[in-house]
Amino acid sequence: MIAVMIALAIGALVSPPIMKLCGTRGFYVLALMPAAALVWVIANWPEAHAEPRTETLTWVPALQMDIDVRFDTLSAILSVLILGVGSLVLVYCANYFDTMRRRVETFGGEIVAFAAAMFGLVVSDNTLVLYVFWEATTVLSFMLVGFNMVRATSRRAATQALLVTTFGGLAMLVGIIMLGERTGSYLLSDLLANPPAGGVFVDVAVVLILIGAISKSAIVPFHFWLPGAMAAPTPVSAYLHAAAMVKAGVYLVARLAPAFSDRLSWQVLVIGLGALTMLLGGWRSLRERDLKLILAFGTVSQLGFIMVLVGIGDAGVAMAGLSMVIAHALFKACLFMVVGIIDHSTGTRDIRLLARLGHRLPALAAIAAVAGASMAGLPFTFGFVGKETAFGAIWNTGALDTWAAYTVDITLLVGSIITFAYTTRFLWGAFGRKVRTFPTRPVAALHPPNAAFLAPPAILAAAGVAAAFAAGWIGEQFVPYAETLPDYGHELEHLAMWHGFGLPIVFSIIVVVCGTSLFLFLRKRRRKVFKNPPPLNADRVYDATLRGADTLSLFVTRYTQRGSLPLTQAVILSTAVLLPVIALALGNRDALQVRGFDNVEQAVVGVLMTAAAISVTVLRNRLAATLVVGLTGYGCGALFAMYGAPDLALTQFLVESVTLVVFVLVLRKLPSEPASRHTTGFKPGRALIGLAFGAMLVMIGLFAAAARSTEPLQLRLGDAAYTFGNGSNTVNVLLVDIRAWDTLGEVSVLIVAATGVASMVFRSRRFGAVPRVTDAARLQAGLSDDDVVSDRTTWLRGSEFRDPRHRTMVLEATTRVVFPTLVILSIYLFFAGHNAPGGGFAGGLVMGLALVLRYLAGGRYELGEALPVEAGTILGAGLLVSATTAVTSLFLGAPALSSAVVDLELPVFGSIHIVTALFFDLGIYLIVVGLVLDVLRSLGARLETPEDAPAPEPSEAVK
Repeated sequence: MIAVMIALAIGALVSPPIMKLCGTRGFYVLALMPAAALVWVIANWPEAHAEPRTETLTWVPALQMDIDVRFDTLSAILSVLILGVGSLVLVYCANYFDTMRRRVETFGGEIVAFAAAMFGLVVSDNTLVLYVFWEATTVLSFMLVGFNMVRATSRRAATQALLVTTFGGLAMLVGIIMLGERTGSYLLSDLLANPPAGGVFVDVAVVLILIGAISKSAIVPFHFWLPGAMAAPTPVSAYLHAAAMVKAGVYLVARLAPAFSDRLSWQVLVIGLGALTMLLGGWRSLRERDLKLILAFGTVSQLGFIMVLVGIGDAGVAMAGLSMVIAHALFKACLFMVVGIIDHSTGTRDIRLLARLGHRLPALAAIAAVAGASMAGLPFTFGFVGKETAFGAIWNTGALDTWAAYTVDITLLVGSIITFAYTTRFLWGAFGRKVRTFPTRPVAALHPPNAAFLAPPAILAAAGVAAAFAAGWIGEQFVPYAETLPDYGHELEHLAMWHGFGLPIVFSIIVVVCGTSLFLFLRKRRRKVFKNPPPLNADRVYDATLRGADTLSLFVTRYTQRGSLPLTQAVILSTAVLLPVIALALGNRDALQVRGFDNVEQAVVGVLMTAAAISVTVLRNRLAATLVVGLTGYGCGALFAMYGAPDLALTQFLVESVTLVVFVLVLRKLPSEPASRHTTGFKPGRALIGLAFGAMLVMIGLFAAAARSTEPLQLRLGDAAYTFGNGSNTVNVLLVDIRAWDTLGEVSVLIVAATGVASMVFRSRRFGAVPRVTDAARLQAGLSDDDVVSDRTTWLRGSEFRDPRHRTMVLEATTRVVFPTLVILSIYLFFAGHNAPGGGFAGGLVMGLALVLRYLAGGRYELGEALPVEAGTILGAGLLVSATTAVTSLFLGAPALSSAVVDLELPVFGSIHIVTALFFDLGIYLIVVGLVLDVLRSLGARLETPEDAPAPEPSEAVK
């Protein structure tokens, strides 16, 4: 199972080059990936009365978050739908997309990745890992729904789906943690084997989990995101909104039903809201004129129906529920594909513009009729089998009180009548003649679909019929899951095409008669019935909620963020002073042992740092103040060195140097001195806050040291670094091995910081590398005032485009010599860091300083010559290398970020001793280099470019 997930994930990663190479035919290649996984599922189908297949991969044992997977009957049933329908959707995409337009290259990979995430979701036994896959489907859904990112409707629909399902997911996570802490295990198998005893705590946890389930499956009141998501391409609707994503909530309810279906809170949320959703979704479907929206609201209705069936907690009803899960995936995916073909062929989905389409496309009409018959519950379809079984099983269930069961059954009967009516309206609206003797203009001008385009929906429609004739065999596959639920004294009813005359067939006849009557009635009186908008529109409630949140945030911001930087800093620093002081005043305090310094040198450095810090408060020149602030940082590095921490000292010196460069780059665009109104003399309040904050930090450090009652952990870090991290440099091993998770998060923050800097500087887009000399020579019109072509001797290629007044020959010549030296030093620090001062962070900073030197000596074009690679590429490559190194050990049966030692014998180099943490450090190195390059590009090269300069013409090149 884990291998299947990995294979699908790899397939998603390699899909862009496949699509780029093969064009839209690459979808056929991608379809083989879920198809191969489907073959594995069928070949490893769980045997009845046998222990489910399980696999475990250690991940985060301390958090009980190992990758535990379990392949039982319920997982297998959902896997068939996820992988089978996913494969057909990819085949469908090959004809749906005519050309390789924007984002099509990644679209197929996102579909394959979604299949991997859904497969992981349904086989996960660890609830925390299940949540990870749950949110992965949310993110991928956001990307797929927002495929047409240039359209506001697509962006809004994607954001709406993301917010609603993420809200439910967060609630579900809280419920998972509550149940996990109460039971002592996060495994679903343990939870179902030993359900926790009743109580308010457990009820709250179950309700929170159900909020996640009903939000994912578009159950009232979270149903509105699904019709909005119809802004997505039709293949997305056919997959996510018919067979995959919306079934995640259904799966979770079915999985937990054996343990919690007897609780009142469960029955109210699952059965009550499910029945309401069926009625509301069906009635809204009758209002729509867009074929896709008819199916969307119909999907909402059907999901409510299925949620009731899988949530009642009766073995017989569960058999019907699983039948409807399969039937719905088959007929709804088919009908969405049919709508896509209609839209592709005619350019419209409006039933008012479609007439006599069935005459022009009889094959498509036949496919839609078969799938529609299954949705309406007509004989010889699997939808009929599921509804017949549901009517009979609910009427006889013991899971509910008698009158409650009757009420639910009658409600579902009414919902089925509405379903029949909107199914008839869909087929009539798409293919009917509508009292016309000639087709409408879109139908007359259509281009017919080819056989390959019709094949996927035809296969799904045929599968719905074939499943009906194989109902008995399919029902046998459901039995292992049904047996986990009580049968309440009733014999488990097996699936069959025909159960004889009885209540179910009477209900089916009522559905056909009343559904037809409702369709005919609304056909004549639709305008009168639906002349008024719905009294309560959930979509408008959603918009009002967002507006309310915006209003609240503006209200809070107005009274807490006045736009004054000194005031904001005062609030932050005052809070940072008061809270620790209160904690110290109320808590236990140990006797302090104050030691000011160990030697005179430390005292001298401390005095100099203090003097520099005080001097900054009186300096008016910004550049001078920046340089003096730098003295405090360099002084801190000197203290590190005096205390025998060369690695910390080296890093501090390098960080301070890079920080000074960033300050200076920003100061170029600011006046040298602040306005007089900002410097009105001594500020006692600010001085008091500053002194209090400094004193608080000192006191916290002293009390923290005095409160220590056990042996300091750092005394063991040296041995741990050598024993477990295979390195002698404790600091570096700590960063790349012992606490590598923290480091991975920190370097991710660096990437966010680089993106934030660029977003503030670049007004439109940030794509592209730093300009090079060839760009300057080709586009003279883009040269700024400093980019005047010079005829002086140049040591650096980019300096010939600088104003001679700004050039320094000594600096250029020195840079020519020093730059390679810094690069070599950077590489040395990188490789030496595991056993000596250095490492990826320090090496990256040295390389960054080398780039700074090239930029200062030769200008923005010289920066492009120094490293002609886009900063984003370097940042992404670094994060990819670090993340890949972090998870590679998982595939070898070890926890994430585990290190290993590799000894190699190479012909020229001899014996090579490599620790795999070196590759993690390589990612850090690349991220730091990319960060410095991006900052230089944003605050340096970009700010040198005239922001409003017209685009240069090719004819204006420098001769």
